[in-house]
Parts: sequence; C-alpha cells; structure tokens
Amino acid sequence: MSKSDDSNLRPATKLVQGGRRPEWTGDPRLGGGVVNPPVWRASTILYDSVADLRARGHATHDKLYYGRRGTPTVWALADALTDLEPRAEGTLLYPSGVAAITAGLLALLAPGDHLLMVDSAYEPTRLFCDGMLKRYGVRTTYYDPLIGADIAALIEPATKLIFLESPGSLTFEVQDVPAITAIARERGVVTMLDNTWATPLLFPALAYGVDVTMMSLTKYVGGHSDAMMGSLTATPALWPRLRKATYQLGHSVSPDDCALMLRGLRTLDVRLARHAENGLAVARWLAERPEVGRVLHPALPGDSGHALWARDFAGTSGLFGFTLAGADDAARARFVDALARFGIGFSWGGYESLVVPSDPAGIRTATTWTDRDALVRLSIGLEDPADLIADLERGFAVLAA
Repeated sequence: MSKSDDSNLRPATKLVQGGRRPEWTGDPRLGGGVVNPPVWRASTILYDSVADLRARGHATHDKLYYGRRGTPTVWALADALTDLEPRAEGTLLYPSGVAAITAGLLALLAPGDHLLMVDSAYEPTRLFCDGMLKRYGVRTTYYDPLIGADIAALIEPATKLIFLESPGSLTFEVQDVPAITAIARERGVVTMLDNTWATPLLFPALAYGVDVTMMSLTKYVGGHSDAMMGSLTATPALWPRLRKATYQLGHSVSPDDCALMLRGLRTLDVRLARHAENGLAVARWLAERPEVGRVLHPALPGDSGHALWARDFAGTSGLFGFTLAGADDAARARFVDALARFGIGFSWGGYESLVVPSDPAGIRTATTWTDRDALVRLSIGLEDPADLIADLERGFAVLAA
C-alpha cells in the first residue's frame, strides 16, 4: 500500500498501524518481523568508518546518529503521532508535557517578542511565561478564552505567537479556534494549541488552522499513569525551527517510555470512548444533584461552550469540573476525603478515576473567576460509572451530615 493510500485511513486504523515501518519491525536476516517496534536503547552509535560517520550528517528518523537523536522506537512513536494530524510535517518528543510547551515557546519566540496567552492555560504554562520567558525578554499578555475573532485587537507589531488551550484544563472554556487561527494567519502570527484534553481523535488541530499542536502524552495517550512525555506536532513551515531548538536544548526521551506510549496509543480510540461515556454518565447525574451548583462540561447542552464544542469536536473526554453549591474549602475537603473510588492526585487520562480541588481565581489576570462555590475537578476513568456515582453520593452524604 502506498503512502498516499495511508493518508485516507481513518483515525482508529492509523492508531493501530502508525509507526510500524517494516525497517523498524523486521529483519530480513531473521526471516520476518514483529508486531511492535522493538525497544532500541542506545547512547553511542558505532560507525563502519570515518567516512560513514561524516555521511550521517546529524541524521534522524532514518539512520542512527547519536542516542539523543533517537532510535527506531522513538521514531515510531513520533511517526504514529504525526500521522494523526493533517498537514503535519513531523512530531518531536519531550520528557513531559511542560517540557514540550516550554521548548515550543523558546523555539518560536525571541527577546522583544510579544506572546498572547489564553487566561485559562495550565498553571505551569503561566509560570513559565511569568518567569523564564519574562527574564528572556518576551512580554506576555493574557487574554479571555472566549475572545474569538476579537483577539485581533490585541495583536501588536511585536506579537509572534498566540497560545490556545481548548477546553481549559481547569475551567473548561471552549475557544473559537478557527476564528483565532484565521486572524492569526492574516496577521502573520503563529498559533500553538495545548490539545491534551481532546487529542487529535476529537480535535485534529492542524486541520483547524493551528500551526503547532502540543499534547501531554502522559495523559490519554499513555493511559496507564506509568510514564511521562510530551509532544509537539508541526506544519512544514515550523518543523525545522522546532527540531533545531529541541536539539539545542538537549531534549531526549527514553525508548522504554516510547514503547509504553506506543502501547497506549494503540488502544486510545476505545479507551477514550469509554472515558467519554463514563464521564457523561457521571456529569449528567451531577447536574441533577441539589448539592451541585453547576457542571463544567462542554458536552452538556447547558454548558456555555457547548455550541462551539458541538461544531468543532468529534467527541468528548473524561475530564470536567463541578462546583459544590454553597461549599467553602473545608467542606470541599471533607467531600473529597470521603471518596473511596477516586484517587486524590494530579494528572488525568489514566485508567483510574481522580479528583482534585481546583482554585482558578488566584491565577486569572485577564478574566475574573466569580463563582464563589468550591470547584472540584474529576478525571473519570474506566470503572463502572455506577460505582463512581455511588461513591460521589457517599461524599454528598458527608456534606449533609
């Protein structure tokens, strides 16, 4: 089958077949191949001669050069992720999602540049903007996630990049990505999106005009809470800049972790569907409870972002929030501590359900979080939703006691 035929494959098929090049999974000397790319661990690469060493020319994705540049295990994961995004030239891998974000910002911004950062961004992203990027001479302006095409008014001559996160991972605002990317293209501004919540299965970011899409592979791609990694997938115009900066920064990922990510990637389609189904069951139940002020889930018709979600997304994931009506921090802590089926912990997207208290008011600058009810974030896993609902009911009983 030709590569052009591969481009017409549906996402679920690409998840299964991506990155499984015959040269990475087979050895003619052994008479066949294996299903999964083997784990190639390497630091030093040996050459046949000085001429061979010089001919490699810092090769990557086709010939071994040095362990930091990757091995077939690493390239297989990068290729599989690239295949999921239309218009993508390639994918680079990083030790964590935060490492991917910071490497991308450093690659695409220079001293004197202006960055537009969504106000609902993941807190470590904000910390990097307000810390290292500021010291580096990059000025950041935070903007309302619901700004849409009105972002044009915030673009200055020095504006080089607009960063989006949709939905926001704490407050779940859905951005009008097509409107923002259209304005950005008109003004010559690069766009970068944190697409961890949706993954390319639910929102193929480059097809909506995004230039660079980022994922924390730690979450849904890995899916088992046992490995950390991040990725940047980019258009042909930006791929060389990202690759050059990544090598200069010395980023490298473990082939063992790549093997875990590849294993998770193969089942992402079916797992994400179960996360969505379970999450909606829990969210709909919560929406009917008197103890709940509101549910922050864009797939629910009453959510403020539902119209944009319905227009742009192919489905939903299992991460959302809700407020406890009239509850303060102490009441919220009692509720969370009473839960037995939800682990209290950061991250999300693993097979297990998680809960954390969330406090967005203290980190907002462009917008004001006015809801006084305590906010709770849930990551709904693969358990039976009836058991999760029973557990949440137990938490509500503690509040009533």
